[in-house]
Amino acid sequence: MARTLAVIGDRWTLLILRECFLRVRRFDEFQERLGIGRPILTDRLRKLVDNFVLTKVAYQQHPTRYEYRLTAKGLDLYPVVLSIVHWGDVHLSGRAGRPVVHEHVACGHVFDPVTTCSACAAPIDPRDVRVLPRGGPARRTTVAASARRPISRS
Repeated sequence: MARTLAVIGDRWTLLILRECFLRVRRFDEFQERLGIGRPILTDRLRKLVDNFVLTKVAYQQHPTRYEYRLTAKGLDLYPVVLSIVHWGDVHLSGRAGRPVVHEHVACGHVFDPVTTCSACAAPIDPRDVRVLPRGGPARRTTVAASARRPISRS
């Protein structure tokens, strides 16, 4: 966890990532939407690029200007960002309720993020999880092997 927090663990970085998932890509847009100073924004974007969470793509020449796009590594942070947003919605919204909701485009329903087991698709409750040493018990099924098995929906 400490290694992850070293990359994404401060307020501005998480807000930048939220904006990336809202399809914000340009420096000036980040600055305007977040009210963040140029030096801080420059530093956080550089850190995300250096850690391959974002990539810089030129969209203009003379002067050269860049967009910041999520990499595959960055896209893998979506469940993390969504979970943080959901926690805030549940615990900090007050009477006004959620400022926004998330709609699953494929089915058209508003949803709440749910963590499920990659092997059996059951919802995960922290009281039902055991942390094992690296490698775990000899009979442990790997995620890759369990992902090949069909999920029964009974």
